[in-house]
Amino acid sequence: MRIAVYPGSFDPVTMGHIDIIRRAAAVADELHVCILKNPQKHYWFSQEERLALLRESTAPFQHVVIDAYAGLLTDYAHEIGASVIIKGLRNTTDFMYESQMDYFNKRLAPDIETVYLVSDNRYAVLSSSAIRELMTFGGNLEGLVPEPVLKAVRRRQERQKHNG
Repeated sequence: MRIAVYPGSFDPVTMGHIDIIRRAAAVADELHVCILKNPQKHYWFSQEERLALLRESTAPFQHVVIDAYAGLLTDYAHEIGASVIIKGLRNTTDFMYESQMDYFNKRLAPDIETVYLVSDNRYAVLSSSAIRELMTFGGNLEGLVPEPVLKAVRRRQERQKHNG
């Protein structure tokens, strides 16, 4: 059984993430989508909210497990028996960053292979940070994030309106 892990912060999950998850789930026997904690980042959604949004957004896919982990990706991969790390690439900047990460992952876990999936052109410029900026200023997120994220953003914006 080939187990793969697709890591990220998913704050929030975007349609680009969903596309990578759909494609990765089609080639892995089991895909773990794992929220990793990055101490450098400040999150818009809590870890619990991101887990719930990922679970709801990936419900149509078979063999997808949603999880969170606070340690090294390679430790998590070993714990679940993964032999593959999936990374999505939008552009050459992503490739340069991910190839540096791959260097360290290979040093820590030479038995785990990294597989890159190139983003669908529809999502090549889509990033969670751009989505967070749109969310902050009430921009239209239709077609950029899955429906559960749209609903969560609308609920939060409504609460903010009422709380002034």
